Amino acid sequence: MKVRQIDATGLPMAEAQDLVLRVLRGLTERARPFAAVLLMPAPPQGPGGPPATGRIRTLKEIRPGLTAHCRGLAFVAPAEIPAERAKAIHSGESLWGCPTTATQDVAEARSWAQSRLI
Repeated sequence: MKVRQIDATGLPMAEAQDLVLRVLRGLTERARPFAAVLLMPAPPQGPGGPPATGRIRTLKEIRPGLTAHCRGLAFVAPAEIPAERAKAIHSGESLWGCPTTATQDVAEARSWAQSRLI
C-alpha cells in the first residue's frame, strides 16, 4: 500500500474541496486500505465561497467507505486557515470517518500517513 497524495494547492477553495472529495470517492470505491496526504490551498481572502451543501452531501455518501478503507487523512494547510476549516480538519472520525491530522509540513504529513498503513 502506498500513500496517496491529492494536490489542490493551486485551486480556489471550493474546487479544491470538490477535487479532494472526488479522489476520496474513487479511493473508497476501490475497496482497499489507503491513507492520503491532502495538500490544501491558502484560505480565500474575503467572504466564503459557494454554499457547501453539495460537498457535505458527498462527504456523507462516502463516509462509510472512508470508515471501512481509509487509515488516515493528513491535511497540509497554511497556518492561517479559518476556524471552521481547522475544526473540520481536526474532527477526524466524527466528520471524516477516519483519523485525521493537520500540519504545515509535507514530509511530516507523509510520515504520519505512511505510519497509518503499517
